[in-house]
Amino acid sequence: MPMLALACLQAAAMQANEAQCLVPSKPGGAMDLTCKLAQHAVHDLPGKTRQHAFPAADLTLRYLPGGVGAVAWHTLVSQRRAEADTLVAFSGGSVLNLARGKFGKASVDDVRWVAAFATDYGMVAVPANSPYRTLRELIDAIRRDPKRVLIGMSGTIGSQDWMKMALLVRQAGFDPRKMRFVALEGGGEQFVAMDAGHVQAISGDTSEALLNAGSGKVRVLAVLSEHRLPGALANVPTAREQGFDAVWPVIRGVYMGKDVPEADYRRWVAAFDGIGAQPAFARMRVEAGLYPFALSGDALTRYVRQSVADYNKRAVEFKLVRER
Repeated sequence: MPMLALACLQAAAMQANEAQCLVPSKPGGAMDLTCKLAQHAVHDLPGKTRQHAFPAADLTLRYLPGGVGAVAWHTLVSQRRAEADTLVAFSGGSVLNLARGKFGKASVDDVRWVAAFATDYGMVAVPANSPYRTLRELIDAIRRDPKRVLIGMSGTIGSQDWMKMALLVRQAGFDPRKMRFVALEGGGEQFVAMDAGHVQAISGDTSEALLNAGSGKVRVLAVLSEHRLPGALANVPTAREQGFDAVWPVIRGVYMGKDVPEADYRRWVAAFDGIGAQPAFARMRVEAGLYPFALSGDALTRYVRQSVADYNKRAVEFKLVRER
């Protein structure tokens, strides 16, 4: 057999045995971080467990950006649905896109939900020199004169960032569709726009806030969590403390193809069960500005299904779709 043909066969065999985590974005950002957390978790499995369950040397990252997760979703569903060692990173935003039809005619049951192992939360921030010192002051200003408060958001109407603010302003008796905002590309661009004075507030995530709050240029007004968060944002009150019943967790995890054999699916679910107890993984999660979250297998599937129902209900409430 010619050497070139032999090399191709060897490469194909290696590819077939390689465990992969598909990142549905360009390098950098939360999706990349999600796959790196998964990679870290697999790498730190106990030796015998890892050798038996995962013959590949490591979990390799592959980047598949496009359509805010849609390209990776459709690639897996249409071409790689039976691959036993291929994972795809997802977030709460992915679930929202699924619910809102951003992935086309897709449903929760088109993939198998493996594990969610971290979360951050929604937050609202303003410049450090802003006249708004509390969430109530900001929301009241939007209600009085929405033209004076331009809000930076990642995505357009119906996106995660838009819905976070919609939940808040609606409770102040204001029509969310009258909010004045600018759609930006991710959290980094939001903080750049606010620093330059182009927007007066931003709706984003706590992990993004942790990257920027230390500069002294940002004041985080509220976190959308059940309780105050530990660490650098410990002094930031929740929205609930300020009279707004709004909680918005942003989970992060991985899914795989629908036709993956049950034994392989359960193998991966078992691998991620209990990873939060690994000191190295927990430390990496903290350094990334994320918080503990642990759901896998059937429990995660139920959670995602309920989240889709909740997102659709909110879309009707905000008049983003017609009620059937």
